[in-house]
Amino acid sequence: MSALVEGRDRAEVAALFRVSVRAVDNWWTRWQTGGRDALLSRPRGRRAGEHQVMSEAEQAAVRQAVLDHTPSGLGLSGQLWTRALIGELIFKLYRIRFTEPGVGKYLKRWGLTFQRPDKRAVEQDAEAVRVWHEETWPAIRARAKAEKGEVLFADQVGVRSDQVTGRTWGAMGTTPVVRRTGNRFSANAMSAISTKGRMHFMVFTESFDAKVMCRFLDRLVGHFDRKVHLIVDRHSAHRSKTVRAWLADHKDEIELHFLPSYSPELNPDELVNADLKRSLPHTHRARNQAELAAETRRFFHRRQRQPHVVRGYFGGQHVRYTLDEGTP
Repeated sequence: MSALVEGRDRAEVAALFRVSVRAVDNWWTRWQTGGRDALLSRPRGRRAGEHQVMSEAEQAAVRQAVLDHTPSGLGLSGQLWTRALIGELIFKLYRIRFTEPGVGKYLKRWGLTFQRPDKRAVEQDAEAVRVWHEETWPAIRARAKAEKGEVLFADQVGVRSDQVTGRTWGAMGTTPVVRRTGNRFSANAMSAISTKGRMHFMVFTESFDAKVMCRFLDRLVGHFDRKVHLIVDRHSAHRSKTVRAWLADHKDEIELHFLPSYSPELNPDELVNADLKRSLPHTHRARNQAELAAETRRFFHRRQRQPHVVRGYFGGQHVRYTLDEGTP
C-alpha cells in the first residue's frame, strides 16, 4: 500500500504485483478501513464448530455415552464401538443420519481415537479394587517400610512350543509360514520383581502346584536378610494348606498378600510374562522341553542384568500406583 500512498498509479501497482486492478482497489479499501492488520490473510472456510448438525450439548452426550457404555448396553449390537455403531446411536437419539466419514470427523473433534481396549473380567469386584488402591496397598507399603522389609510382586507363567511370537515380513495377501516342531511341550516359570529393579525367578517343567510354590518361596527368602512382603494373585496353590503351613514356619521371613480376584492388571509381574512371550527367540525354535526351558532361563538372566528394564515394568498404566513416594 506504500506504493499507492506515494502516488503510484493503480495499474502500475497491479502490474508490479501481477494482480488485477480490482484486487488493488480491494486492498486499498481494506487498508483505509482497518490499516495494515486488515490486509493480513485469514483462514478460509467455516470456523471450527460453525454450522454443525448436532448441538454442543448433543455432541457432549454422545461422546460421554461412547466412553461410559458398550453398544449392547445402549440397545445396539456388539461390545466395541465402530463409526457405524456410533452413527446408529446418533440416529437413535436424535434422528440424525451420518455417513461413517461424517462420524469420524466428530470423533476427531471430540479427541477420541480407535484403540485396542484392555480386557477386564466381568467377575472383577470394583469395590475390592478400590479397597486395594486406597487401603490394602498403602498398608502393605507402610508395614514394609516400618520393618525395613522388601516388597515384591510375583506371578507364574507358562510358555509352549506351539506358540508363535512376534511378527515377520511377507508378501501381501500371503501369510508367512514359521517352521517349528510338531511336538508339543511346555516350560513354566515363577518370577518376582521389585521397584528397585530386582528380579528373582525359577524355571520348572512340572505343573505349578503348592510344592513348587514352597520351593520358590524357600529360594526367594534365601536372597534376603530382611522380611519379604510378596504380593500374588489368588491362585489355589498360593492359598493351599501346604503353603500356609510353610508360611507359618517362616513368618519372620516372608508374608503373602493377595491381589483382588480377577485383577491381573494390578500386578506388574504380568508385564514380565508378556515380555517373555514377546522376547523368545524368533530365529530359533526350541526342539524339545530342555531347549525351551533354557531359552526361558536366558530371558530371565538377561532381565536380571537390566534393572532399568525391571523398574520399567512398574511404569505400566495400571501399575503406576506402586511407584508412590516411599515405596520400599
